[in-house]
Amino acid sequence: MIGARVVQKVSSTRGFAKVAPHVIPALDRAVHRITRGRVLLSAQMLPGVVLTSTGARSGLPRRTPLACMPEDEGRTWILIGSNFGREGHPAWTANLLAHPEAEVSWKGADIPVTATLLSGEERAAVWKTALAFWPPYATYQARIEREIRLFRIVRR
Repeated sequence: MIGARVVQKVSSTRGFAKVAPHVIPALDRAVHRITRGRVLLSAQMLPGVVLTSTGARSGLPRRTPLACMPEDEGRTWILIGSNFGREGHPAWTANLLAHPEAEVSWKGADIPVTATLLSGEERAAVWKTALAFWPPYATYQARIEREIRLFRIVRR
């Protein structure tokens, strides 16, 4: 699929990492709201959810559109804290560490979930699958010092 390769190449650039975090989530939130949870623009290339977590410091609800890697036919999901290959973990990962109970909007349905940070062999196996799923994650990891956080979210 030529389109996917082009998007993967573009999304691996430093320019994309600077611009995308400011543009893509805002567009996703707007389209998601307008379509009553049925559409995420970014999900046209990768599956996506809108994560509603509790702010680690504020305690307020935080809605974040995220690409995800569905597992078990959409009964569990992997969330990848790549932050587009930028330094610093994305805020939503701190929120899940502080408050693992959250909610995802998946294909128009709001689903209560619990998040678990993956580590060790389990993380290594999922990371390998994530790289096959979206190869730009390797580029993101190569240009940063931190280890990209992986979470498995499961229905409560």
